[in-house]
Amino acid sequence: MLQAARKVFFSHGFSAATTDMIQQEAGVSKATVYAHYANKEALFAAVLTAQIDASMQTMRDISHRPGKLKETLQAFARTYLGIVLSEDSLALCRVAIAEARRFPDLSSKFYVSGPAAMAVPVAQALVQAVAAKDADLGGLAPSIAATLFLSLVRNDAQLRCLTHANARPSSAQLTEWAASAVTLFVRAIAIDRDVQGNAKRKARPATKAKAPKKSRPVVARKSR
Repeated sequence: MLQAARKVFFSHGFSAATTDMIQQEAGVSKATVYAHYANKEALFAAVLTAQIDASMQTMRDISHRPGKLKETLQAFARTYLGIVLSEDSLALCRVAIAEARRFPDLSSKFYVSGPAAMAVPVAQALVQAVAAKDADLGGLAPSIAATLFLSLVRNDAQLRCLTHANARPSSAQLTEWAASAVTLFVRAIAIDRDVQGNAKRKARPATKAKAPKKSRPVVARKSR
């Protein structure tokens, strides 16, 4: 039923979808649908939860290793783009945004369970990076820094795919987008002097001041 509901919701949107469509797509009776889900909203919430839970585990599997800040963020960025730019995630996002005014609870659930929840494992990794003295968040809460990072990662990439329904970015393009975001973010928070080149500069050795030239005494010429 969830697979059928996902197909119907993603194809028709929430408002246009009906339980009759879902029941016919699933090949079950209407009584079977209502035995599991009270209404269409409950079905959509179940589709949303199933979609996000499957994606969240891949983010939770990533953790920070001391001295590997850039690699950690690259893993998060590449994984996150793979999630948010998948066909199902883009379809879910379109439906949630389109129905935000008429069904604010559903769109709010999408945000809390999706983008906000995705930031949690990133924030935990940033806490680990700070503890390992690999990062300095400059007083920002890890949750805020994580949200900013994921916003930077998905920014133009997600907008392009949302507005170009037939766009299919290649693996190389996803890697390039991820690397660009990571490079910029690492420059902002990394303590690693090799990465953040302007963190500390070697002081130039002091040059000895040259002694002033001694002026020669003026000797008066004898008049002839």
